[in-house]
Amino acid sequence: MTTDVTRCSWVGSDPLMIAYHDEEWGVPCYDDDELFERLMLEGFQAGLSWSTILKKRENFQRAFDAWNPRTIATYGDEEIARLMGDPGIVRNRLKVNGAVKNARAFLDVQQKEGGFSTYVWSFVGGAPLDRPAPQGLGDVPSSTPESDILSKDLKKRGFTFVGTTIIYAFMQSVGMVNDHAADCFCRAR
Repeated sequence: MTTDVTRCSWVGSDPLMIAYHDEEWGVPCYDDDELFERLMLEGFQAGLSWSTILKKRENFQRAFDAWNPRTIATYGDEEIARLMGDPGIVRNRLKVNGAVKNARAFLDVQQKEGGFSTYVWSFVGGAPLDRPAPQGLGDVPSSTPESDILSKDLKKRGFTFVGTTIIYAFMQSVGMVNDHAADCFCRAR
């Protein structure tokens, strides 16, 4: 963790948030398994703070078999009941069932598109979108035409908890767009 540097204003002083910002957020990710985890965490975050999700991240990884979509796609009633009884995760039945549904849709996309990474990155031409550096939080949109299109296509393919705002947060997280503030030390990365 780097100290005495300027970061995006949303980071705050929580060590988990700082580490996430400095090491993951906005770094281009092309790994299917990591993309799946990040998409699922964004869905679980809906209506909650990101710090809540980061604090539960290890519990999510344990509970959801290290976010292995092949395993999650086979979950049935017994696994759903186990997850709903796990206080270490967000126990929202719609979100838990959504993760199972999304794992199945994810595997279908992998098969049909030659990989999930190939699929999602195609919505931005394979490289991070070139956008003006935000001067502050007010310059960062909650959605974009690209997130609208990707969200709509994911829904058509059977995904849930993939509204345009969630998808834009996912795109920021996995580096499909660089929304680090103009004065953030990570911006140039």
